[in-house]
Amino acid sequence: MALHFASSSSFTTTLLILLCIFSSSLFLSNAFQHHHHPHVARHNYRDALTKSILFFEGQRSGRLPSNQRMTWRRSSGLSDGAAMHVDLVGGYYDAGDNVKFGFPMAFTTTMLSWSVIEFGGLMKGELQNAKEAIRWATDYLLKATVHPDTIYVQVGDANKDHACWERPEDMDTPRSVFKIDRNTPGSDVAAETAAALAAASVVFRRSDPTYSKLLIRRAIKVFQFADRYRGAYSNGLKKYVCPFYCSYSGYQDELLWGAAWLHKATRNPAFLNYIQVNGQTLGADDSDNTFGWDNKHVGARVLLSKAFLLQKVQSLHDYKGHADNFICSLVPGTPFSQAQYTPGGLLFKMSDSNMQYVTSTSFLLVTYAKYLTSAHKVVNCGGTIITPKRLRVIAKKQVDYLLGDNPLKMSYMVGYGPRYPQRIHHRGSSLPSIAKHPSKIQCSAGFSIMNSQSPNPNILVGAVVGGPDQHDRFPDQRSDFEQSEPSTYTNAPLVGALTYLAHSFDQL
Repeated sequence: MALHFASSSSFTTTLLILLCIFSSSLFLSNAFQHHHHPHVARHNYRDALTKSILFFEGQRSGRLPSNQRMTWRRSSGLSDGAAMHVDLVGGYYDAGDNVKFGFPMAFTTTMLSWSVIEFGGLMKGELQNAKEAIRWATDYLLKATVHPDTIYVQVGDANKDHACWERPEDMDTPRSVFKIDRNTPGSDVAAETAAALAAASVVFRRSDPTYSKLLIRRAIKVFQFADRYRGAYSNGLKKYVCPFYCSYSGYQDELLWGAAWLHKATRNPAFLNYIQVNGQTLGADDSDNTFGWDNKHVGARVLLSKAFLLQKVQSLHDYKGHADNFICSLVPGTPFSQAQYTPGGLLFKMSDSNMQYVTSTSFLLVTYAKYLTSAHKVVNCGGTIITPKRLRVIAKKQVDYLLGDNPLKMSYMVGYGPRYPQRIHHRGSSLPSIAKHPSKIQCSAGFSIMNSQSPNPNILVGAVVGGPDQHDRFPDQRSDFEQSEPSTYTNAPLVGALTYLAHSFDQL
């Protein structure tokens, strides 16, 4: 359309009007942008998201489906459970070995579910893949809880499994089955299993209501068992589960966490009452600020703060303060800051598989920022105001470090970016695939490859390794399980954080 102007003054007036319209529309578009970052992203978060979910297919145990995308893997563990005459086929290998540990598998399931609950609406094409990853776990957890007041919490003898370096498809180590029951309780693993089933029930509520109801009914029964027969599972099963997944933090955190998820999934006032009555004795205001497969206190505080901030459940008011204390411990320069960071800026909690705490913390930061934004609240750290935007900036910096913004310019996600770990501590990835080497590789024969410098032949796409040490160093040695081993519970919370970042940079 042509514009005609009678005079220079009318031209100026028109120009001013156009400028006003443009700037006001720009203001409105900025105001309604959903926390989008103004600059172009250095990373392809969508690609990283796709790969972070694909990784779970490489960890599958059981009979693999026809649509399996990680094609160098084959079916394995097809008689799991036979030792106790129960079907325990399926589920996930936790990390680089061939044992199915129920405690971290349940936590993985809870965190994958929480990622979908908070950010699934932004996942687009990845939502179905994420749901399939969750269902692979919940189908197994339903099998493991099929008998009342009993949970089958482990398949495989970890000490004997670790004495071999063999593909899961070749496994010939004992597939021993270990369980908890009334006589050998395990409130920690039971309450975490209840949390996983409850969280997943929310994920499937609309898409598969029948399955969702099955999950929540089982979750309630499993939680009642956890609460009624109290004890740490690593007391009765110490020689089988320790030092691998010992319950170092006790079971109180899982009871609070499990109750929080059942409250969210059922809205039954009985669970809110349970939290009100038992919260303090279960450690609601403890000052532990490490969130992972062993200690769930921080996760429970953040989850329960949502009920206060968004659903206005006034009796949960204190959980906003408890969650704020966690945030204040993380933010450098605040009066209550406790967190350690490497010279390159990575949150550093411990030398063994540190990246799991980076991903779990990043998830909590973007999730709590979401709650605070919805409630128009901030965090006050001894007079220093921390905005939701600041939390997102911290989370982004951690994820960016993981993806390659670090002193070594190394992506700690296998298959992402130009440089990533080549010798991860993972049996299936390091040994030739069944397709390339159909004949069996014996128990100890694989150690020559484990100890070699050759890169892994099978790319475990999306696997996030333990990561660098406190000085940002990473040797990329296969024998170094602390730094080079991936795990399901490292990836699970990263799925949520990557979804948020991919969306906020218009990549989804």
